[in-house]
Amino acid sequence: MSKKEIIYFYYTEHLKVNDIANKLQISSAYITKVIQSDARYTKEKEYRKNISREKRKISQNMFIKTKRDKKRIEDNYAFVQAQHNQASKELSKSNYLTDESYRKWNYSAYIYNPSKHRYEFREELGCSADVPKYIKGR
Repeated sequence: MSKKEIIYFYYTEHLKVNDIANKLQISSAYITKVIQSDARYTKEKEYRKNISREKRKISQNMFIKTKRDKKRIEDNYAFVQAQHNQASKELSKSNYLTDESYRKWNYSAYIYNPSKHRYEFREELGCSADVPKYIKGR
């Protein structure tokens, strides 16, 4: 456990004081005293401060990103849940499904015709007799 080993571990390997103390089985106070007596101490301290600052930035950005992703997922879930609740209410009002509700559920099957102010079923899809061909727009 020479001073050279301590200096090597601190300045070359960039180990922390406590890690060096555990590795060499000596007190951290002695290690601090040895490294502070070296001329490179202030330069190394600044280097470690900059590394720490960069790590903190990255960590903070990851925390914010994770928080935003979690919020977006929660918002999407709440939106889908609200849609489901609304659909359940619409469908449970009566045993009969109104034409307007049917159009909402099959929105891709209808095209709005502004000249006649109505929704028209797309012919190319083909439909049975009980499907409304025209639905009055609001």
